[in-house]
Amino acid sequence: MKRKILSVYMSFAAIVGMMSLVSCDDNKSYAELLTDENKSVNRFLAEQRVIMKIPSDSVFEIGADAPYYQLDEEGNVYMQVLEKGSDVKPEAGQQVYFRFLRYNLHNYVIGGDNVGVGNADDVSDDGIGATSFYLDKYDLPSSAQFGQGIQMPMHFFGYDAKVNLVIKSQYGLSSEIANVVPYLYTITYYKRQS
Repeated sequence: MKRKILSVYMSFAAIVGMMSLVSCDDNKSYAELLTDENKSVNRFLAEQRVIMKIPSDSVFEIGADAPYYQLDEEGNVYMQVLEKGSDVKPEAGQQVYFRFLRYNLHNYVIGGDNVGVGNADDVSDDGIGATSFYLDKYDLPSSAQFGQGIQMPMHFFGYDAKVNLVIKSQYGLSSEIANVVPYLYTITYYKRQS
């Protein structure tokens, strides 16, 4: 049921995105924006070691030199495991707090200024604030707003895990799907707000 809800939600968002991008600044079609997104992701991943599937035993290499693992069949999310975290994994429906920095991959590949944006260093009310989701509960706006990509590592690791994620727009923030911008996230997951 949750996949059906997510599928309907993502389809609706994609349609809205296509309609809103007909008159974008660069006069690019939605298909052209998707092509640009794929090129940016591919340029970033070309400098990394990439494994195209999840290990069958779910034993991932860990550390700054670990490869990026493709987490979905379409290649929308890639994960590099920096720290595996604790042995305590969240169950479906449990709240997971996270801190993150994200970098626009379009800027990364052209060598432009690419300052990380997020709440990794500041969760005060003046900043982004605390962020959380309820694992696999996409029917809740608080979970759906961050997209499916952010939650994927919690199916493999416990709290305090730290990962780098390459997330294409369709698996990213729901409010930004129409922008068709891929991001590199550095995320740490917590059991409690910290």
